[in-house]
Amino acid sequence: MADSPTVPAAPNKPWARITLTQQILLGLVVGCFLGWWMNHLPPATKAGWDNWMTLARDIFLHLIKAMIAPLVFASIVQGIAGTGDLRKVGRIGAKALLYFEVVTTAALVVGLAVVNLIGPGVGVKLAGSAAALGAAVQTKPLTLFETILHVFPASLLDAMARNDVLQIVAFSVIFAVAVSAAGEAGQPVLSFCSSLTQVMFKFAGLIMKFAPIGVGAAIAVTVGHQGLGILLSLGKLVLTLYLALAIFVVFVFGTVIWIAKLPLRAFVRAVREPFALAFATANSEAALPDAFARMEKLGVPRGIVGFVLPAGYAFNLDGSTLHLAVASVFVAQAAEATTGIHFGIGQQLTMMLTLMLTSKGVAAVPRASLVVLIAALQSFGLPLEGAAMILGVDALLDMARTSVNVLGNCLASAVVARWEGEFDDAQAEANFGASAPKT
Repeated sequence: MADSPTVPAAPNKPWARITLTQQILLGLVVGCFLGWWMNHLPPATKAGWDNWMTLARDIFLHLIKAMIAPLVFASIVQGIAGTGDLRKVGRIGAKALLYFEVVTTAALVVGLAVVNLIGPGVGVKLAGSAAALGAAVQTKPLTLFETILHVFPASLLDAMARNDVLQIVAFSVIFAVAVSAAGEAGQPVLSFCSSLTQVMFKFAGLIMKFAPIGVGAAIAVTVGHQGLGILLSLGKLVLTLYLALAIFVVFVFGTVIWIAKLPLRAFVRAVREPFALAFATANSEAALPDAFARMEKLGVPRGIVGFVLPAGYAFNLDGSTLHLAVASVFVAQAAEATTGIHFGIGQQLTMMLTLMLTSKGVAAVPRASLVVLIAALQSFGLPLEGAAMILGVDALLDMARTSVNVLGNCLASAVVARWEGEFDDAQAEANFGASAPKT
């Protein structure tokens, strides 16, 4: 009797495979429940859980941050020195800065419109003390001259140790020009940077396997410290910011994607993982290595990704800019009930112009949005108690604005690539299109 034909094994069903993005979202949900559960534990038990969750979160973030400096440095040097076209570098820089200014201005306009329409601060009584702001009250945004000076590092090692992305970018660009000018002597350096970039991408891939745990721990700490009840006291402010950011993403980013003729589905699939990481950790640096890899996989050339993404971390903070518009007008609305002084549209526009300028000078300032907000409130005679009140829900606001910052910088790199005529649509479709494997 003839042997029965061999039946091939059934392939794994796509729906049965949990992608990394889905794992991250699952970690986010589990972390929220864990944080809520921690809130109901006795203080001693809660402290123990909090310590373990904080440890897991910080290990993940430390490993992510450890790869930022070498990845940014190697990517920029390889991208610029590899082409040898220094005029192109200047052209990309000019286009990126122009795009940054236009989009951040749009963020201010959207934030101003939504906060005036909803009025989250109307009728709110200011409470709390400005002393709760701690050292941030004493911190000032950098002046124009200080900002320009800060761009250029006195020590590369110091800039890398602090993960000062702007200074790393400035040094890397100049170093890449020197490598290109060195000709044959610079080839070993270029080869080293090329290999280092590939190694750092593999390093990022290894660390990202632990992302669901790191994300779950991060959100558990946030919910465990803040509690879900914090939403009740300043829920209208939180909802106003989230609504304004949603409108900004849909209409402003949507228009940019339409004008640039970027593949919407592929772009969304490419950015959802770094977006979720930034949202859960409230840390834009945590999403940078993954954003690097995914934008290059989307079809953005390495030279453009390496320059535009890090530069955007200093000059293209769309979410933070919109948050500043909402937060400052919220304080003005709340102050009106106490002082009786109406903060009109003209004054608001003047404040927005001030925010547009000062927000560019805080690239290396911790809690940059809070620092700029305090400076604006002081300049226009508004009570700092408003900033102290906002500080209570700042963790929730930070998650939203940070994720939009990352999304905006990913979009900026794709737009500049399209503007340069170098965006690879075929690669985007192959890696993230309808027929692409789930990621």
